[in-house]
Amino acid sequence: MTRGTGRGGHSPAPRSVDVARLAGVSQKTVSRVFNDEQYVSADVRRRVLEAAEELGYRRNNAARALASGRTRSIGVVTLGTALYGPASLLMGVERVVRDTGYALRVVNTVEGDPAGIAGAVDSLLDQGVDGIVISEPIDEQAAGGDVALRVDVPVLVLGAPSPVAAPTVLTAGDGADLMARVATEHLLGLGHATVHHLAGPQAWYAARDRLDGWRAALTAHGRDVPSVVEGDWSAASGYAAGRELAADGDVTAVFAANDDMAIGLIRALAEAGRRVPHDVSVVGFDDVPVAAYVTPPLTTVPQRFDAVAQEGLKRLVHAIENPEATPLPASDPPVDLVVRASTAPPSNRTTPARGRPAAPRSGDAAHTPPHANGGRSTPH
Repeated sequence: MTRGTGRGGHSPAPRSVDVARLAGVSQKTVSRVFNDEQYVSADVRRRVLEAAEELGYRRNNAARALASGRTRSIGVVTLGTALYGPASLLMGVERVVRDTGYALRVVNTVEGDPAGIAGAVDSLLDQGVDGIVISEPIDEQAAGGDVALRVDVPVLVLGAPSPVAAPTVLTAGDGADLMARVATEHLLGLGHATVHHLAGPQAWYAARDRLDGWRAALTAHGRDVPSVVEGDWSAASGYAAGRELAADGDVTAVFAANDDMAIGLIRALAEAGRRVPHDVSVVGFDDVPVAAYVTPPLTTVPQRFDAVAQEGLKRLVHAIENPEATPLPASDPPVDLVVRASTAPPSNRTTPARGRPAAPRSGDAAHTPPHANGGRSTPH
């Protein structure tokens, strides 16, 4: 195809009719391909996309928004933090939204601002977004804020109760309580009489869920529930907690609500002469990249941020594009345990006074990386 030239010898921007002509299809078919509509064969879709790439065609999203009443954009409300969990989840959302063909608009909130979510949602609605993702891990209502909002677009809430009323409210990224139970039951299954908990700050939904899962596991197995030590997610707070726990000779196992606190805890235990895992076993949460390389390598519960973002955004886009349809169902979150060298049976090998060791959970697996224990994968 020979493309004409405009003033100054510059080629005009290719149009959908040019793509249709090169691909040998109708202009309506080109529209169907770029709108991801059904009833287009794989061969026709391929020809259209190849023709569009050859011509450098880009669909006119502004015109499309006028015609459809949608801006093809998704807004995200997220806590402005560099902490591993929220930051990793935002990165996962960004990757998935880009792949869906929607634009992404992000508004950060600040911890401790009760009006943060309300202001962020209002800002996104003013920009005409088609849907909203709320990745806000802190309960600002507990600090006196009222974030109950009425929103007229579908909303996806990640890992927390919904603070909004909307035509469709979807949730994803919950299940931290189940993950905490797996971590706690791993330690009970090794023969520890009970498990202490280094909790995250209780204004965070995730910290509460992990504490609830830990407590539920101990209660279900008839074990004592020790007093909780609370940190602030940082390694420094884990170190401070470790100095406190090291002074208690009855402590043989600790479940920490995140890996950073677990790493600080291990450092404090080592300085106090409490060897990990010979004297104290430690399990973390998140599986941060460094967890496999600390001494000893950390047993931990991984979070699948990309999988959460993938499923959540798929359901949100479906709700945006099919407002009258039944929402897509949610699947159960994967619950795994990465077993490394920071956990072992208690050195005295005593039998617990109450209850019995935890039985393996059906469907749960413990995965050992190639650099630990010879690469063996053992069931939980």
